[in-house]
Amino acid sequence: TQGMDLSDATVVVTGTSRGIGRALLAAFAAEGATVVGCARDGDALADAVAEAMADTGGSVQGVVADVQSEQAVTELVDAAIEAGDSDAVDVVVANAGVSHGTPGEMPIGDEPYDRFDDTLATNLRGVFAVAKEAHDAMPDSGRLLVPSGSIATDPTEGMGAYAVSKAAVEGLVRQLSVDVAQTAAVVDPGMIESDLSGPGGRDPEDIAPMFVWAASEADADGIDGERVDLRTWKRATRSR
Repeated sequence: TQGMDLSDATVVVTGTSRGIGRALLAAFAAEGATVVGCARDGDALADAVAEAMADTGGSVQGVVADVQSEQAVTELVDAAIEAGDSDAVDVVVANAGVSHGTPGEMPIGDEPYDRFDDTLATNLRGVFAVAKEAHDAMPDSGRLLVPSGSIATDPTEGMGAYAVSKAAVEGLVRQLSVDVAQTAAVVDPGMIESDLSGPGGRDPEDIAPMFVWAASEADADGIDGERVDLRTWKRATRSR
């Protein structure tokens, strides 16, 4: 399937105040896309947007939004449609995620109900809301990408509701892949240095190109409903 030209595309990225989401603002803007990011923290979001614009000279906007609120998600999608040239949303990276506690020290049996509910409300229902609200604004050639990790399929002690939410959201992506025309894929960049997974991972800026590739060059049918990992990306782009 032919790839997508990002130079005219409108890209929505959630959770852009830090980590992967923040790195993706500049990565997509550098390709010429109109990028609309969101986060709950308005100041951190403004910093991220300003930095991405300074780095790329591209079109980057921020919308303060919590993906737990479908009203906020609707407003985010509307802002993206208005921002771009195409009256559509071409790519969505549903990246917003939370983890309450210290990685490795959150055994599932000890998870408080409120913490479990809040984690699932952002990491699963939030992705559902973004996919649902963006769907009507996306062409059939559109792509929805959801970051995940090995934790979704390979249980690790003490990762609690966060691990459960990742397994569940991968199930959501597989369901989307059979129920909607757009491509829906899980992107697993491996261990990333972040507040969610702890220290010792890759720099988000180093793996941002993996998301750009999945959004543009990767074979749409080949990644639909699949989990794209680092090896897949490196194998596909090695010949450069």
